[in-house]
Amino acid sequence: MIEDILTAQEPPMVIPLRKHAPEAHTPAVPPRFGAAWGSEGASIADARNAVRGLLARAGHGRDHRISQDAEIVVSELVTNALRHAPGPGGLFLEMPAPDRLRITVRDSSPEAPAPRSPDPRRVGGHGLHLITRLCEQFRTITVEGGKQVMAELGLPPAPGGMVTGALA
Repeated sequence: MIEDILTAQEPPMVIPLRKHAPEAHTPAVPPRFGAAWGSEGASIADARNAVRGLLARAGHGRDHRISQDAEIVVSELVTNALRHAPGPGGLFLEMPAPDRLRITVRDSSPEAPAPRSPDPRRVGGHGLHLITRLCEQFRTITVEGGKQVMAELGLPPAPGGMVTGALA
């Protein structure tokens, strides 16, 4: 009797698979890009290419004014980080909404950037004036080990609309 129980093979229990959930609309992940650098610094050209690529995915070509403005802002923020806060840092780009571009640069200095008084004869020192004219918001947040400088640009509706897919 015991042998029969041990050797008897029951058919396997079959549990039907159900659809996990009805096809529900899930919001798309906003386009974003992030890069970090060590003490050797970062490439300003790579930073400009990153913002240009992100905006192109959202339908704003490189010849659109907003793409050019964003490249200026990224160039100025990354340049300031490299010039005034040597050491590790990072760049984070995201579009929290189709009409917003947020540029965040983190660096190792706790000192907030301060605009210099305008002097048309001086070479350099005009970057923060450009940023505040091009951006709708500009702020500095002190974080452990340095600061984050955040700038937000308003975006016009994209002529081609959002292109889906992963960012390179």
